[in-house]
Amino acid sequence: MPSLKRYAALSIMAALMTIALKTAAYKLTGSVGLLSDAMESLVNLAGALMALAMLTIAAKPADERHPYGHTKAEYFSSGVEGTLILVAAVSIACAAIHRLIDQKPLEQIGIGMAVTVAASLINLLTALILLRAGKTYRSITLEANARHLMTDVWTSAGVIVGVSAAYVSGYEQLDPVVALLVAAQIIWSGVRIVKESVLGLMDTAAGPEDMKTIESVLEPYRNQGVAWHALRTRKAGSRIFLSFHVLVPGIWTVQQGHDLLETMEEKLKEAIPQLTVFTHLESIEDPVCWDDAEVRGFDIR
Repeated sequence: MPSLKRYAALSIMAALMTIALKTAAYKLTGSVGLLSDAMESLVNLAGALMALAMLTIAAKPADERHPYGHTKAEYFSSGVEGTLILVAAVSIACAAIHRLIDQKPLEQIGIGMAVTVAASLINLLTALILLRAGKTYRSITLEANARHLMTDVWTSAGVIVGVSAAYVSGYEQLDPVVALLVAAQIIWSGVRIVKESVLGLMDTAAGPEDMKTIESVLEPYRNQGVAWHALRTRKAGSRIFLSFHVLVPGIWTVQQGHDLLETMEEKLKEAIPQLTVFTHLESIEDPVCWDDAEVRGFDIR
């Protein structure tokens, strides 16, 4: 798998550019809505820096202390980013409430909106690139970063509408009200990202799509008199770990059983390249072999 650090570097560059543009838009207009947008870009930068650090760790090969690799480091990145999003939301809400109390007129709306639109387009392009890479390489870090950027894009769209409406109508309270709505949306995004990170650290099983792929690979072996049970999976960042017991006729030689397991493991890893497989060979006629059939994460016996 190619290095994912280049995508984190792209996110860092996009964050720096949008921070500069959105801060300029806020300075031009004095809009607290645009200030909230700029503050979220600061969170984007912090998240991108954390993503770069964790992707660097996740890319390290397995070693004596980490025999299963370092891919779980990605969950720390997405968890920290989700937490930073929540902190930013609170800051935005505080700034909006202060502006509701101490109202100020908006200025140079046209130029400010143009600058904000340019920043949003940068975020949109970056988010689409990261989302595609995250799905391709099964990286929760890139997906979390992409979803955050997409939230930023929709947030910016809402801010633009709110600020424009406040300026046209003269009802300046619309600006901080929109900022409060932005804060609520950001909180929702942050909670979702933190939740997914926690689930990953708790060794959550592979998703339905991956389980369906595993089942489709194993199903043809039924015709050879082969069965399986105690099938369990867990996700660790971009990797999926699978273990299961394979039951074959007792008259088979050890070599026959070994060859079957090698073939099954190879086909599974071809279907899911990020998969690591552990198998255990048993005799299908031995009743003791079925004692642990109920200890499983997902049984497709």
